[in-house]
Amino acid sequence: MGTEPNDAFRELVETMKRSAAALRDAQVPFLLGGGLASWARGGPPTDHDVDLLVRERDVDRAERALEEIGFRLEQPPEGWLVKAWDGDVLVDLIFRPAGGAVGDEHFERATVMEVAAQSLPVASIEDVLAAKLLALSEQEPDFGPVLEIARSLREQIDWDAVRAQVDRTAFGAAFFTLIERLGILQD
Repeated sequence: MGTEPNDAFRELVETMKRSAAALRDAQVPFLLGGGLASWARGGPPTDHDVDLLVRERDVDRAERALEEIGFRLEQPPEGWLVKAWDGDVLVDLIFRPAGGAVGDEHFERATVMEVAAQSLPVASIEDVLAAKLLALSEQEPDFGPVLEIARSLREQIDWDAVRAQVDRTAFGAAFFTLIERLGILQD
């Protein structure tokens, strides 16, 4: 993983463990997503937030489970996620990312992995990359995080599966041009 975890990362992992345990105990199906899913597979550590993917039909139960362990809930105007705060640490309960609603196919592509001494369902790296690429916009066109994941996990990634999800978008197509020219994606 390259760098020594800092305090923010350790707090993030502790919040991930608490929130995952709460959802598991409430029998709410979820997937670890985002930067922590990448890190679980050997990618770079993150200190941004905890992304948990849930089906839309399970959002209310997920909210209750986190509220019961003391998390503060926030309904942002975006309408595709719920924010839950564990002190200063943010958990995003994501049910409709940019690529479409979280569905059975996300769970089928996931892998159960040992993450910080917990057995957790972890979103596929292809779904993590696709979600990050589909969230890019003219207002936030930062390829940095996805390049870091692509560089560190390139051997694990099914590039055709990622391309199938993102190639229709300008940023997805540009990403593939970029990683090909940088030598990250080699034929």
